[in-house]
Amino acid sequence: MAAAELAALPELVVLRILELLPLRDRLRAASVCRRWKRIAENGALWTEVDLTPHKLSCRTLWHALRHCLRPNLLTLRLRGTLRTTSRHRLLSPALLSALTTRCPHLQHLSLTEADLHTIPYNSLPPSLTTLELCCCEIPSLWFFGSDAPRLQRLELHNVPAFSDRHLLNVSSHSHLRTLSLLGTYRVTDVGMERAAPHLEGLEHLELQHCVLTDSALHFIARHMKRLRVLEITSIPHLTDLGLASLAALEHLEVLHLDLYNKFSLRAVAALCRALPRLRSLTLDGVHSEDETMGEIRVVVPRCSFTPPPRPQA
Repeated sequence: MAAAELAALPELVVLRILELLPLRDRLRAASVCRRWKRIAENGALWTEVDLTPHKLSCRTLWHALRHCLRPNLLTLRLRGTLRTTSRHRLLSPALLSALTTRCPHLQHLSLTEADLHTIPYNSLPPSLTTLELCCCEIPSLWFFGSDAPRLQRLELHNVPAFSDRHLLNVSSHSHLRTLSLLGTYRVTDVGMERAAPHLEGLEHLELQHCVLTDSALHFIARHMKRLRVLEITSIPHLTDLGLASLAALEHLEVLHLDLYNKFSLRAVAALCRALPRLRSLTLDGVHSEDETMGEIRVVVPRCSFTPPPRPQA
């Protein structure tokens, strides 16, 4: 495109182009001309910043904080490096303090492969409502503190150190509405028993690749009465007995299960009939259609059945 054509583009078109560019290209575009620099500094472009495609050091993150991140930032995604020395860790309490000052409205922080052993939990920005951790290392004393963020959503993906103690600390977050525990194999039935009475406000719970049994489902059904969305997948020790206890969740609207455990289609159908507000069901690992699946389709308006993955040759 010629320079004259670029100059003739409406400002809204340029803004849309910059929205689609990766961060690095967006910064380069700001050097095209004064007009593009002014547009590139529009706050609408900086409400969400994803730095996960870039290899960052603590030094480069400090530079990004001072020169790239804007006060209206709402979502920030970062990728660190595990098993590094403290000198080369991505985050530090000082950097998080500066982030809190620079971006006072930050709501969503997503961290991937970050070593958080030296990070006190209450050093996280207090404005956070959503925290997402993927393949991170966390200290034993985390998820509590007087100045801690008032999380509404917590998502954990393959955080192996997350334990029953952490879950109990998480349960102290009275504003928590969504909790996703994926690959947290240290969480046990005992931990669920202790935490469930304090998680009565949960509306969305996702459990995957956890070492739980039917007892955990009983505690969930007994205490988490406000659940509207429940996803339970890849937990092999669950049976029809535990599944039946979920009939107590009268407000449940969306359910996601699989048949890789010991659930039977008959038990799933019985549960669907017992849940008065259920409107959506996703069921993985279904080998073939049968009359039971037809019964489920009659009861639940929206059903999705997926077959098990084909074995690799």
